[in-house]
Amino acid sequence: MRDVKDLMSLKGRTALITGATGKIGQEAAMTIAELGGDLLLVDHPDSDYDTIKRRILKKYNVNIESINCNLESESSRQLLIEQVNGYDKELNIIINNAAFVGESNLEGWVTDFEDQDIETWRRAFEVNLTAIFHLSQGLIKKLKSSKSSSIINISSIYGIVGPDFSLYEGTKMGNPAAYAASKGGLVQLTRWLATTVSPDIRVNCISPGGVWRNQPSVFVERYESKTPLGRMATEEDFKGIIAYLSSDLSAYVTGQNIVVDGGWTVW
Repeated sequence: MRDVKDLMSLKGRTALITGATGKIGQEAAMTIAELGGDLLLVDHPDSDYDTIKRRILKKYNVNIESINCNLESESSRQLLIEQVNGYDKELNIIINNAAFVGESNLEGWVTDFEDQDIETWRRAFEVNLTAIFHLSQGLIKKLKSSKSSSIINISSIYGIVGPDFSLYEGTKMGNPAAYAASKGGLVQLTRWLATTVSPDIRVNCISPGGVWRNQPSVFVERYESKTPLGRMATEEDFKGIIAYLSSDLSAYVTGQNIVVDGGWTVW
């Protein structure tokens, strides 16, 4: 019987993380490195990989490679798949963290439902759902040939519950249909994949609640008043669940959507 420390170890394993230079992506990378895993950091061209590489290598002796990929582009994703499949080392973990979240000034995004744009909808689905289908499909043989393989999808509480628009009153913030629908689809894709690629690969989902990003104070106050733990999330709040789902601590867990939201969805 292995002890907990051995179950947590990712030594000899490699994790591919999309959206790796984003805030949650960086914490995921730090978590994998702390447990001894090597890293393939994937993000859009011109991303700042150097910052996260310095952070990691200052503390942990792991191998790190970075690969540019525009996840909106099928051809760019295919090049990524071919490059990763060509590596002579195992691929044990994929963390599908990248997401199309838009900006308040993006045309057809944060606006009334009747004004939300079809092209923006398509862009959100391409990154939040189609890209994850494509990468999982393209890398499935490599995952199957590796040991203790795990796919971790990052969804959202808005993939499982409807929006409370009163939170956004008086701000430029909003909750577009495309974001919610694509994230809800990702939860179901997780379940579908879990039964399809078992027993070789475990597939699970994390649905974060609201993460503090210096939002307007009126929004933060409203959000925190609806959260049993009384605060918004920080990036550090996701390190534990990433460590759990990446490692053999969760060796008998698949097809699950684990909500990390401070209790926001319990009401």
